[in-house]
Amino acid sequence: MSSLIERALALWGRPSPPDVALEAFRAVYADPVLVNGAPTALVVLVERAQMMQAAFEGLRHTVHEQVEAPGRLAFAFRLSGRLVGPLATPLGELAPTGEQVEVAGMDIFVVEEGRVTAVWALADHLTLLMDVGAVTPLPPSSSPAGAGPGRPAAPSVPHRGP
Repeated sequence: MSSLIERALALWGRPSPPDVALEAFRAVYADPVLVNGAPTALVVLVERAQMMQAAFEGLRHTVHEQVEAPGRLAFAFRLSGRLVGPLATPLGELAPTGEQVEVAGMDIFVVEEGRVTAVWALADHLTLLMDVGAVTPLPPSSSPAGAGPGRPAAPSVPHRGP
């Protein structure tokens, strides 16, 4: 695994006082850094990392795939841990469940002079929310979405939760 990816993921998994964390983030990320196209102060990334560290006991990152190109690092990963604190998601705050949970994600780092200057990030919060029962799957339809004359039904996505 790329040492830059290892260093970045370590920042997200290792609790540190805010001032120490900010300096550590500055060694890996530009300040500000573009996150999904929006300029973001590193203090915001530090706050997000601290929220994740408080939400997950035993927070772990497992990188499954990575691709390197000049000025780019892309990787698919899964983070996991026991949900012991509130977790901010795109649909609102998820209360602690005490359950072991995981979230799949993919990041693309834009790298200049050894630091991340931009991140394109995706996380599968929907599966997490379904797994803990915060969101329920839609009931099966008698007419599958997208089905019609000459069009097959869209494939279903397996759900891992209860």
